[in-house]
Formats: sequence, C-alpha cells, structure tokens
Amino acid sequence: MGSKTIVSLLFHVIIISITLTGAEVCYNTGNFTANSTYAKNRDLVLRSLASNVTANGGFYNTTIGLGNDTVYGLVFCMASASAEICSSCVNSAIQTLMAACPNQKEAISWGGNPVPCIVHYANRYFLGSLELSPTDAGYNTGILDPSFRQFLQIWSGLMTDTVTIASTGSSRFKLAAETADLSSTQKIYVFMQCTPDVSPSNCRDCLQHSVDYYKSCCNGYQGGYAQKPNCVFRWDLYPFYNLFPQVTSPSPSSPPPTNTTIRKGKENNASRTVIVTIVPTSIFLALVILILTIFRFRKPKQEVKNFDENSSTKCWEFKFATIKLATNDFSDDNKLGQGGFGAVYKGILADGQAIAVKRLSSNSGQGAVEFRNEVGLLAKLAHRNLVRLLGFCLEGTEKLLIYEFVPNSSLDQFIHDPNKRLVLDWEKRYKIIEGIARGILYLHQDSQLWIIHRDLKPGNILLDGNMNAKISDFGMAKLMKTDQTHDATSRIAGTFGYIAPEYAWKGQFSVKSDVFSFGVLVLEIVSGQKPSFRNGDDMEHLTSHAWRRWREGTALDLIDPILRNDSTAAMMRCIHIGLLCVQENVADRPTMASVVQMLSNSSLTLQTPFEPASSLSYTSTMEQSQLKIIPLSKNEISITELDPR
Repeated sequence: MGSKTIVSLLFHVIIISITLTGAEVCYNTGNFTANSTYAKNRDLVLRSLASNVTANGGFYNTTIGLGNDTVYGLVFCMASASAEICSSCVNSAIQTLMAACPNQKEAISWGGNPVPCIVHYANRYFLGSLELSPTDAGYNTGILDPSFRQFLQIWSGLMTDTVTIASTGSSRFKLAAETADLSSTQKIYVFMQCTPDVSPSNCRDCLQHSVDYYKSCCNGYQGGYAQKPNCVFRWDLYPFYNLFPQVTSPSPSSPPPTNTTIRKGKENNASRTVIVTIVPTSIFLALVILILTIFRFRKPKQEVKNFDENSSTKCWEFKFATIKLATNDFSDDNKLGQGGFGAVYKGILADGQAIAVKRLSSNSGQGAVEFRNEVGLLAKLAHRNLVRLLGFCLEGTEKLLIYEFVPNSSLDQFIHDPNKRLVLDWEKRYKIIEGIARGILYLHQDSQLWIIHRDLKPGNILLDGNMNAKISDFGMAKLMKTDQTHDATSRIAGTFGYIAPEYAWKGQFSVKSDVFSFGVLVLEIVSGQKPSFRNGDDMEHLTSHAWRRWREGTALDLIDPILRNDSTAAMMRCIHIGLLCVQENVADRPTMASVVQMLSNSSLTLQTPFEPASSLSYTSTMEQSQLKIIPLSKNEISITELDPR
C-alpha cells in the first residue's frame, strides 16, 4: 500500500468501558493544492456526506467534479446507531480527517465515538470494491487467563459463525451481533458489519481478514477490534453499543478494562503514529452549536404558493443568487451535461445538500406562465423510483429546474463498463429491475397524472447512493387523460432498440410501449448486452437473440457470465418476464401492474411468450441511437435530457 500517515485519537474514558479510537489514514496517491478545484470538491463531498448520511439510513456516497478533479466519497454508520449518534461520529471523523490529511487526494477515517463510523474520499472510484488495506486495530490492556484452555476454541467458533451470519444475512447492512458462553456467568460478545455496497462474498472476505489481522496483532488480550475500509469487527467480554440488551452484565469480579491501546498494523511499518488525548464532549457541543447556527441564520427557501396546496409534495422557489453560489457561478467544473434545452450542473446548497440544476437556454420556447405550469406538473410526480423535483427559479430571463442529485450516474455507466459492472451483483440488478417497474407503474396509473415516458433506456435510469433506480428525463413524456389508453403521432422520437415496433412503424404509442422498453431493459440488465451487439461477424439484436436462446432451451447462456454463480432461477424468471414484455402484439404484453406482481410473487405462473417483433424489421425506421426532439403539444412535458448525475 506504500507509506501512509496514521493519526490515532485515544479518547478519555471515565466510565468503565472500552471506546473505539478514531484513526485516520492519509494515502500517498497524490496531493492537491489549497484553493484548487479538487480542494473545493473534496470539501463539498465531505459536507454532502455529513448532511445526507442520516437521511439515507446511515450509508451514503456521492461524486463531485469532472476528470482529474473528480472526488468520490462514502460515509457509513453502524446500523444500530441513532441519527444523533451517527451524525456526531461522522462530524467528528470529518473534522479530524481534514486536520490529519489537509491536502491528500485520498484519505479514510474510522470514527469511534460513541460508535463506529467510516468516512472515505478518493480521486478514484472505489464503491463496491473489496479493499483489505489499510487496517486499524486495537486491544484492551487486560490479559486473558492462559489457564483457560478452551477459550481459543470457543472464540474461534464464535468468530466463524458471526462472519457467516453477517455476510449471508438478508439485512442491507450485513451485520451480526452474537454471543457464546464461556461459563455460567461469562460470555464473549462480538459485533461485525460490512458496508452495504460490497457483495456477500466480499463482506465475508473482509470480515475474515479482519479476524485474522486481529489474531496476528492482538491475540491474548481481553477484547479488541479491527477495522477495514469495507467492514468493522469488535469483540469483548462484556456487552457494548447497546447491541445485547437481553444479557446480564458480567460480575464485578471481572471488570472490563478502562482503556484501549492503539497498535500499528504490520502493513504500516513506515508510518508514524501520533497519540492525542481530547475531550470529545466539548467538540460535539461546539459542532452542535455551529450546525444550529448555520440552520438558524441560513436564508430559507421560499415555498411556491400557487401550486396545488392539497398536494402532499413540496416544491420550492429558489433565489437565483442561491443557485449561482451553489453551482460556483455555473462553472464548467460543475457541469454534468448538455441537453437539448440547456445544461445541467451539480450544486451544493448552504446546508450541504447536493442538487442537479437544469438551466434552460433562452431559446427553449417557454414563457413564464408555461414554465410555472411545467413546474406544477413535474412537482406532482413523487415516487422513490423517480428523480425528484425540489424546486425552480424564475428571475428575469433565467429559468432553472432544481432536482435531487443522484450520485451514481446512470445504469448504462455501470452495466457496460468492464470494471463498474462487477459492482452489480444479482441482488443489486434485481433491485434495479423492481425499482424501474414500480416507477413506471406509478407513472401509468398511481400518480395524479397518467404519463407515458416514451424514452426508457439505461441512460435515463439513474442510481442513487444505495443503487436504487430512479427514472429521469421526461423530455419525450406524453401526458394522457385519465380515460385515454393510447395516442398517435407522426413524429417518432426515442432511442433505437428500446422503441416498440408499433411506435416505430405507425407512430402509435400507449402504456404498452413503455412495457416493451422495460422488457428490453430487463434483458439488457440480465445479459449485460446492449440492444444490438456483435456476435462474431454478425450483428445480433437482443430481443431476437434472447427469444432464440429461450426456444432452444439455452437461455442460461444469455445470463451475464459474472452472475452465473448466483441464483439462476430468479434470472431465468426475469428473462421470461422480459420476453413477455417485448411480444410483437400489443395486447399480448402484460401491464406494468401485472409485471410488478410477477416480480414480487415468484409462485405466480407465467404465460408462454410469443415471438417478439424482429428488430431487423424496423431498423430502417430509425438509425442506431437516433434521438429526435419533436415539437411539443400542450400535453407533452417539455424538459428534455435531464441528466442530474
């Protein structure tokens, strides 16, 4: 790993218990200069992590910047921690991290007061990767009784069982808190947890390496811990973290030690260690006062009053100066992309919240009244699988749409990237498929408006910090009347490979057009193949290729090779559902309500699919990846190519 600088914080302990120390590792992968773009992005990432971790259940990651100035960040709190405890740990960890590693391009901090938390930022993409180094470990100063010969056997068995439980459990947070009896009055207590982004197998490897590391550095002591970038592990002879409320505390004859000693790992022989004693309560109070002061005097957002006051959703009107400051005056460093009607920028509000700002160009063709009506429509769409509109700005000639920022880019950036695709194990892919289905169902029948998206594709499926799918870009969307099931247009718009044949041939579209696009998406997610791909010297079309494999009984060969160690039964069912969705006859395709039922109920019998429309039969209608921007009717949403990532 090379030379790193480790700064360890040994907290005073007044009560009789062990408190995990905080430790910071500054990587030697490069430095940045003060006031540089990377420095500003690093600060924005850390602010964003601190402000979003509790709202996202104790785990959050984000990305800010472009090119060499891109900063990736991750924050993680122990699952049982309350929002207040998590926030305290993260804020403390960030403060000490910035002090210990003021200009390093990559650093990690393990906060330890009052519970474990991890803060990690870097100039490289590390989400989902197994990282076994660096390691922070420590132990209680009490020595185990060497005459207790059965201890090692009981301890080792408990560690093995806990690793298995934590890495194979159904919990998103992959954790376990277990005990084993040493005697009628004494137990061993152990806690293990992995970050949610790693796979079960990587979680198991991380925890096992942590146990092995602890045994190599700290064996023979009465408790201790080992922490890596992907996991935390601690054991002791008394309950801790309020994880074992049902057990009785040990007898006074065996009191826990009153302090912990930090010991450098073997991999850090070239490192230097600094021991600092602090009083954490004072720092936490100061941080709380600072945060309250910021919130107290921050200029509030103005809620729009002329929207539907009966709506459960909120949409805020922002001052242009606020957004200008948040985007660093719409700098190119914050620019995420350019769409048909304007550019999209990353921004950070004063409270640390990350946003995506769509700045409409002056030739967008919308006046103030139309723009407000547009916002009113978009504000009524509220679902966890849709990108959420937070607000707008309308000052002079400036028209801005402010959306939630979705940190993990779009699905196509993962599914077709040779490295990032490894992050998408089957569990994540199935969650993405389900999320897309539920988002489309909401648009089709559960929202206040009935909407056909008309441009569903991986590039318009964004992934949040927990890899939840969020449908974006309503530039091609069609607003339908509540009793309207289909419509027609003479102007075809969309992306080849995802467009339903009746739309490509005749301009006819309906909710079943979105169902067709969803079917292609499902086949693409399962196979890892694009709608058109080269197979030897021939060009294959995914729908016809999948149908042929299905008919020949070789559908297993369609599955992405990196998934074939997972449950193929669920993958085969998804292929089946995908083929039902891409059938040529519109009436044969299921509704999205039926699709959601098929995905959520594995015992539901599926019909036999008919052959899909041959992609070759309508390739002449549209060129590969062609996208037409059509003149908009009064029932069509006009904001195109929204890409908040």
